[in-house]
Amino acid sequence: MDHREDLVRDRTAQVNRLRWHLHELDPSWDPAPRSLVRFKQLDALAARLHGVEGTLAWVAQDLVGRIRELTVAVNELERRISEVVSRLAPALLELAGVGSLTAAKILAEVADVRRFHSKDAFARHNGTAPLPVWSGNRVRHRLSRTGNRQLNAAIHRIAVTQMRIHDGAKAYLERRIAIGNTKTEAIRALKRKLSDVVYRRLLADAEATPVAPLGEAA
Repeated sequence: MDHREDLVRDRTAQVNRLRWHLHELDPSWDPAPRSLVRFKQLDALAARLHGVEGTLAWVAQDLVGRIRELTVAVNELERRISEVVSRLAPALLELAGVGSLTAAKILAEVADVRRFHSKDAFARHNGTAPLPVWSGNRVRHRLSRTGNRQLNAAIHRIAVTQMRIHDGAKAYLERRIAIGNTKTEAIRALKRKLSDVVYRRLLADAEATPVAPLGEAA
């Protein structure tokens, strides 16, 4: 996962450089950044740059080639990651909003979920356990800034996705708002609930798929 993220960052830097040089060649040439990781768009760019003279055009052509190579590497890594995750975390992958990369990030950051003695300890580790704040006789909860932020971000992505596609998550948010929560507070509560779900699924996967010691075949 770290290696893939490094490659994605490198590719993003190359894409930004390419877009700048394309703008220098022709100010009206402004392809969307995300389109420049698609082979069809890269082929079209290469064809358009072919035969254009000058240093800027040469650099742009070189960047097109580099972006293509990085995209091939990123796609291959994602394929390999998906194969590993499908073997190690089938229960986690069945959770709505969890794709291969999110599951891989969770597995990588957690390492072995059995090191947490409870779902509450897991929630404290990932920063979804809210901190109580008293105002007079009323208690509210604020976001915890502690914990593993990479893991917290992965759970946040699950929550955001479920808010769009999962009827149960939508109904849960509506209930929280109906009892007086702000939308932000309701999302925090959903993340805390999802932390427990992720914890249970990680436990199920760990029990079903023991990890081989380092150096042994998986």
